[in-house]
Amino acid sequence: MTALEPSDAVVADETADRVDDEGVLGRSYRALSVGIVSVVLLIAFEATAVGTAMPVAARELDGLSLYAFAFSGYFTTSLFGMVLAGQWSDRKGPLGALTTGIGVFAAGLVVAGTAQSMWVFILGRAVQGFGGGLVIVALYVVVGRAYPERLRPSILAGFAAGWVVTSIVGPLAAGTVTEQLGWRWVFLGIPVLVLLPLALALPQIRRRAGGPVPGGGPKAFDRRRIRLALGISLGAGLLQYAAQDPRWVSLLPGAAGAALLVPSVLGLLPRGTYRAVRGLPSVVLLRGIAAGSFISAESFVPLMLVTQRGLSPTLAGFSLAAGGVTWAVGSWVQARPGMQPYRERLMTLGMVLVAAAVATAPSVLLPAVPVWTVAVAWSFGCFGMGLVIASASVLMLRLSAPEEAGANSAALQISDALSNVVLLAATGAAFAALGGGSMTGTAGSGSHPGAFAVVFLPMAGVALVGAWVATRLRDPGDRTAS
Repeated sequence: MTALEPSDAVVADETADRVDDEGVLGRSYRALSVGIVSVVLLIAFEATAVGTAMPVAARELDGLSLYAFAFSGYFTTSLFGMVLAGQWSDRKGPLGALTTGIGVFAAGLVVAGTAQSMWVFILGRAVQGFGGGLVIVALYVVVGRAYPERLRPSILAGFAAGWVVTSIVGPLAAGTVTEQLGWRWVFLGIPVLVLLPLALALPQIRRRAGGPVPGGGPKAFDRRRIRLALGISLGAGLLQYAAQDPRWVSLLPGAAGAALLVPSVLGLLPRGTYRAVRGLPSVVLLRGIAAGSFISAESFVPLMLVTQRGLSPTLAGFSLAAGGVTWAVGSWVQARPGMQPYRERLMTLGMVLVAAAVATAPSVLLPAVPVWTVAVAWSFGCFGMGLVIASASVLMLRLSAPEEAGANSAALQISDALSNVVLLAATGAAFAALGGGSMTGTAGSGSHPGAFAVVFLPMAGVALVGAWVATRLRDPGDRTAS
């Protein structure tokens, strides 16, 4: 080597500097970023498209009486998959959980798409849920291991954008496929599409995030956590079953579900979660509060506009479309480097916007209030959700030791999913108790403003509690916290 030739050390330093300066779509991260965001995009498409195809599938399979179980079966098994993926990722790395989850998810799609009876269709949905639970937690562990902290907000914003894009185009695409090819292809087409993103992502995941945590993670599965995961899944299933059956006898499975659910949740979430202890417990709690309050309210917006204001289902759905764009904008804003010192304040603002949007929505029950008020309010609420959801994932990874990233990612997702289950069950029961159950779901099927008010106003209150929790996110022992 001559004096003019750079040494290996200099070349290595220059290469490291280039990598440090790259974004998520830079040469070093491009294949991984495109691959994992594409996986999220396809899973999100299935989640949003299934609502469009489900009524047709249920009628063809003569299973309208079992309609709700096709949704609850997915959520119930996904809870167990989330806990298992957290354990698996902390022990062996996320690659095994991710590939297994995608394979199981694809198998569930095939079972559902080829089902000749409603119970087989529900079984396919349950298999999908287990696979989806494995995948989503493994992906968060990949983000924690493969990306430096400065890039995590951006890649998590990409995850959020994937869900937003599918929420806008998914129902339209699924409706077109259902009408032109049949509902089965909504399920059977996705396993083929997932091959390309896997080919891009898996080699990068193996190189950047494969294997156990340096220094050693857990040596064996925590059998207690696995038992708690079974308890939370079974408890959630019983609770959802009870909420769907208005008879007094349903109190028995409801009580049994709660008896299983409460101790299991307390054992799986970080200690102090439900006391909003500062730091990670409050981050996990806020994720559940934000998702549960917003999604529970959003589920009733189209029904309210159709039955109380006479909109067509298409127009009612379009009233939420702009929110997909503002959600993506909120995720983009939180990912800006200049926003890092203000993350907790942004999340507080986000929850205030969510509370205001949810509280404003039922104002259209008054005939003098323009219908477009909901679209405007929901746009602001979705912007707030964009700030909160991605930021919660960023903070969770920041506050997690490498060997705990899987368990804490699972806790975040459990909080999200379980809050949806519990608050949807509660709002559904309240809605039915005040006459909502007598509506047919069509325009002019009856005026029941109280049934809608009892959904939106309590959820606005829950969101305000989330604004308070957002003031408790900073861990006093974390010197890097903003």
